[in-house]
Formats: sequence, structure tokens, C-alpha cells
Amino acid sequence: MESNFVDYVKIMCRSGKGGKGSMHLKHVKYNPNGGPDGGDGGKGGSIILRGNHNYWTLLHLKYERHIFAEHGGNGGRDKCHGTDGKDIYIDVPPGTVVYNAETGKFVCDVAYDGQEVLLLKGGRGGLGNFQFRTATNQAPRYAQPGEPMQEMTVILELKLLADVGLVGFPNAGKSTLVSALSNARPKIANYPFTTMEPSLGIVGYRDGKSFVMADIPGIIEGASEGKGLGLRFLRHIERNSLLLFMVPGDTDDIKREYEILLNELKQFNPEMLSKHRVLAVTKCDLLDEELIEMLKDTLPQDLPVVFISAVTGFGLEELKDVLWRELNAESNKLQAITAEDTLVHRDKDMSVFAQELEDEGEDEDIEYVDIEDVDDLDDFEYEDENEAE
Repeated sequence: MESNFVDYVKIMCRSGKGGKGSMHLKHVKYNPNGGPDGGDGGKGGSIILRGNHNYWTLLHLKYERHIFAEHGGNGGRDKCHGTDGKDIYIDVPPGTVVYNAETGKFVCDVAYDGQEVLLLKGGRGGLGNFQFRTATNQAPRYAQPGEPMQEMTVILELKLLADVGLVGFPNAGKSTLVSALSNARPKIANYPFTTMEPSLGIVGYRDGKSFVMADIPGIIEGASEGKGLGLRFLRHIERNSLLLFMVPGDTDDIKREYEILLNELKQFNPEMLSKHRVLAVTKCDLLDEELIEMLKDTLPQDLPVVFISAVTGFGLEELKDVLWRELNAESNKLQAITAEDTLVHRDKDMSVFAQELEDEGEDEDIEYVDIEDVDDLDDFEYEDENEAE
């Protein structure tokens, strides 16, 4: 069964063209020298992205391959203004990033609920000949065409917004931890890559406080080069304020596994190393107190380390205390303010962009609808006096 979690869509968008200005000369029975009265053309519709927290995936856009705004109406006689084309709003979940599908260039970002970002601007309507009348040119026989439409094929990519992102190898106990700390119920099984899509859980803390934890599929060595599932989902922890590294306690070399995970993040996006980090040694129900004390001397000293067991509940309260303290550290708050400017404005690496599209099933060419040519402006019109009577 196809998953409802869609975090990657490819869409062709087109704004509306501006309407033509009218070239009309008024000539009626009681006003034979009425002069120009051609109205202006209407504005073409724009394509606007809007953050909507009621959506958490891009599923509603997966099969909407073309999004076209309305064209502006042409101007008319008696200085009638053409109708403006209707703007099209595309609702997306907060955390959506837009890239140009042809070049991989970053286009825009929708970071919060209610935010509106102009993706494609509609063309302005042309001026009618009434606007060009002067003392020396009292019957101008020309008007402006409307501005042309804009079009772009874009990739919408969702990066989950969460406070804490879990980083670990397959079967490190990430899904078990999320289910133990929150009401989320991700799939848990005794084989690698049980988690096939990201999930969010709200972790309750003291005095009614809470924070959001994101579980992503396990990453393996070489994930930043496309191995396993890591490359597809690593982007979901780019926006997290804090990274929780998880390594099982029965691992031969906990520090080495942590360094491998850290190196994969560095290869994917070096700026992720500036985030606050916490190391959780999981499955400690398999270890005794003496072994835990021995392990402490072999672990990294540059970050907080917590020994936990999601099955027995050992160390979970301490883990929540450490996560809350790190999330609210002054240095972490200052980093969060500038994170938007340092993380999301990165262009896609075109060497891997095509592979990403293929993996997501978005590599099929979108059928382009021919753009109708802008008609030549009609000859100027006279208003017949019989019509005016």
C-alpha cells in the first residue's frame, strides 16, 4: 500500500498574463469628437505559496501536476477596465522548501503557518489608448499589450519542523524511544529499516511543557552518497534545533559509531555540525552498572551523554531533563534565530538531484501545455452612432 507521507512533489506552475489595453475611439451622434476611451487590461493572476499547519505532508499536491492562474481580461470601450485574473494559493505545510526543477536553484521557503510567499507574479495589464492622450496627440491609435505570464517547474520539498531530531543506525531504538516518550506509535520490529517514513511525537515535560521529537529512518555509513534510505530523509533533521544521537550499548565501539554518524551529517550538510548534540546510549537494560561506569570513560567528552533503556524506562526522565536544558540554552536560542538564513538557502547538487527525482517517482516529464501566443492587437474601433442611440 502506498504511503500517505509525501514529502516531495514536482509541479508545473504558471501565472496569468495581463490583459490587452483597448484601442477605441468614441464617435457618437452628439459627441462626434469624443476621442479615445479604451480601457486598461486586467492584471494576470499570481501563484502564491501559503503556510498551513493543517497539512503535515504534500499528499494533496501529489497528483496536481499543473497549477495555472487566470489571465487578465482585456480592456473595453468607455474606459472599461479588464477583469483581474484570480490569484492561486497553494497551501503547504510549514517547513516546505521550493527549488527550480531544471536548475536545482533555491527559490523560496515557507517556514511558518500563515506565511505567504509570491512564487510567480501575474503580468500587469496593458494601458488603453485613453491613457496616452495628450494635447498634441488627441486620438492615439495604439495601446499596450499585457505583460506575459511566468512559468516554472518546481520541486516542493518538505523538511519536518521539530525540536529534537533522532540520528542513529537501523535498530538503534529510535522508534522505541519515540513510542515510550510520546503517544506516537511508529512501527517497531527486530529488523533493519523498520521505519520507512519520518514520524513526529510530542514529548510531555514538567508543568505542562512539551517539545516535538522527529524519528527518521536509520542511516548507514555512506548515506550521504545515496546508500540506504538516509539521503532521502536526512533533510528532515536540517531544521531541528537539537540532534539526539542514539547508539546501542551493546555496540563494540560506541564512540566510533557516533563519529560515523557525525561524519555522514557533515558530508550531507556541514552546517549541521553547529547544532547542539546529545548522545543517548540505548538498550542499557542489557548492561550492568559496572559496565556502564567503564563505558563512560570511552565516550566523547564534548557533549552530554545519557544512558537509557526505552523498554524499562531507565534514564528517560534524565534524558528529558537534558534535552529540555539543551533546547532552552541561550546559545541554542541564538542559533535558532539565524538557522533559517544558513540552512535552507542552499542550491541542490545537480549530480544527485536527478537521482532524488527518480527515487521519488518525480522524474517523469510533465506534459507541457502550449502557451497561446499573444494575439496581435486589433485595429482600433469606432463606436457606431447607431449603436449609441
